[in-house]
Amino acid sequence: MSISNRLTNHFALAAVATAAVAATSNAAIVYSGVLNIVIPANVDGVYMNVETGQYVAGAGAGAPGWDVNPYGTSTTAVSLYAATGTGYMRNPGAGTSTGRTNIAAGTAIGAASFFYGSSSATLGTLVGQWTANSTGIFGFKFLAADGLTHYGWMRLAIGANAATRSIVDYGFESTAGVAIGAGAVPAPGALALLGLAGLATRRRRA
Repeated sequence: MSISNRLTNHFALAAVATAAVAATSNAAIVYSGVLNIVIPANVDGVYMNVETGQYVAGAGAGAPGWDVNPYGTSTTAVSLYAATGTGYMRNPGAGTSTGRTNIAAGTAIGAASFFYGSSSATLGTLVGQWTANSTGIFGFKFLAADGLTHYGWMRLAIGANAATRSIVDYGFESTAGVAIGAGAVPAPGALALLGLAGLATRRRRA
C-alpha cells in the first residue's frame, strides 16, 4: 500500500474516532454513578436535587431545589414525595392502578408516560409493585434549573422490607423534553476508538 493510501486510511479512521469522542462528550444522559445512599425510615427520608447531586437525609430545606424525596416508615410501601413540577411514573403495564411505580430496565420515561404527584407503592407481586430483597427503578419528571421538564430514573435497593432501602444510582436527560430509558447511562468514552484507529492502521502496515 502506498504512503498516500496509508495516510488516507489513517486520517479517515482518526476522523471517525474523533467524531465518536465528540458525540460522547456531548452525551445527553447525566449519570450519578453508584451512590448507595441509605434512606432513613422516617417522615423525611432523603431529599435530592438530581442536577447538583446535593442531598440531605432530613428536612428538605437542607437540599435547595430538591426534586425527588423517597421516604417513609412503612414496612410494606415505598413512598415518594414530589416537589413542584416533579411526577413519578406509573408502570405502563399497570393499567390505571395507582401506586405501581416500579418499572423494568429500558422502559421509556417521557411525555407519553403517566405521572403521579406524590405516590406510595406497595410491596407485592403485581405489575409495578416493589419486591423485598431486590433492586427496582422508578421513573420521574422534574423541573430543571432551566425551568423546563426533564426526564430521569432512580434505582432503589429494597431490603427485607420497605423500611430498609437505599438510593443506588440515577440518571436523567440533560435535554428538556427528551425521553430516557430506565437505567440508561452515557455511552462508554470513545477515546478508546482513537487507540483502535491507530491499531487498525498499524495492522495494515504490518
